[in-house]
Amino acid sequence: MYTEVPGAVVDDDGALVHLGNPVAEQRALAAGTALTPLDDRRVIAVTGEDRLTWLDSLTSQALASLAPGESTETLVLDPHGHIEHAASVLDDGETTWLIADRADADGLLLWLTRMRFRLRVAPRDASAEVAVVGGAPAALAGIGVAAPAGVPLVWHDPWPGVTVGGHAYAADDAHPGAERDWAEAIVPRAELARIVECAAAGELALAGRDAAEALRVAAWRPRRAGDVDERALPHELDWLRTAVHLDKGCYRGQETVAKVHNLGHPPRRLVALQLDGSGTVLPEPGAPVRAGDTEVGAITSVARHFEQGPIALAIVRRTTPVDAALTVDTDDGPVAAAQEVIVPPDAGATAGVPRIPRLSRRAASSA
Repeated sequence: MYTEVPGAVVDDDGALVHLGNPVAEQRALAAGTALTPLDDRRVIAVTGEDRLTWLDSLTSQALASLAPGESTETLVLDPHGHIEHAASVLDDGETTWLIADRADADGLLLWLTRMRFRLRVAPRDASAEVAVVGGAPAALAGIGVAAPAGVPLVWHDPWPGVTVGGHAYAADDAHPGAERDWAEAIVPRAELARIVECAAAGELALAGRDAAEALRVAAWRPRRAGDVDERALPHELDWLRTAVHLDKGCYRGQETVAKVHNLGHPPRRLVALQLDGSGTVLPEPGAPVRAGDTEVGAITSVARHFEQGPIALAIVRRTTPVDAALTVDTDDGPVAAAQEVIVPPDAGATAGVPRIPRLSRRAASSA
């Protein structure tokens, strides 16, 4: 699809990775002058009168009263509170639209289909009809967004705000995600083809997946693809902010969510890493993170940011000291990694989470 766009590089699945200059693409995405086809997303549509109360009963977010056009996100947990699936959620008054990572979509749809019972719900894969395009809301304003029920299907990322019923573990002051204005539009497949044609003609600026991922990592924004393994709890990723409602009724995994939040501490925690940029090799996801000779965690996401250089998200043991000198394994040897606390070691509502002072990147860059 992208072969006519100058500089386009695609992966084996045909997804747009970059257009030859990921740094410039990041700047354009951040400034709202480019948009990116999110080929690594798929869309599930759920129709039926019971769709919202049904989804509310199954997942971590309060969805029963979701208003048309309101954006939120939710998680499907296993009985022990581990994350199985994640989805961005938007309802138009007739259909609930779920945006999921491509690798997770089949499993999510299969699980939803099995959980229908006798309720008036009908989940289906809508990816053959629609695609997802991301960017700042201003960049998406000029495209033909799908609106089958009269409500434009634009999902506005609530991160890093704390939604009703949510809870923040990371310090609110100068959270880097506050500088990221992100939305994802569901568009007809024909509109995606038109967007690509306009980009090929130089009438519209595109950015690739690498640029979008770099902005996400810099915002400490968790994602099902990459940051979640079979042991991941929402607390470990600071995902109680936007994907969990702590005061809603029962759902699978809810008991663990409440116990960890109110009575204990998550066993691991998400950290941001500023990587030594003197080398040319970035660590791979899954690369061990070490404190001295001891392996304390692993990289989940990594990127080269247009301002910060090489950065990463990693999951480490809760007990890893916040001032520990960390290194990350790469093919060229260990790389030094400066830790930034996202989830504090004593995270938990009753633990009195401290507010850790953190200088705003924007303020630092202007000093």
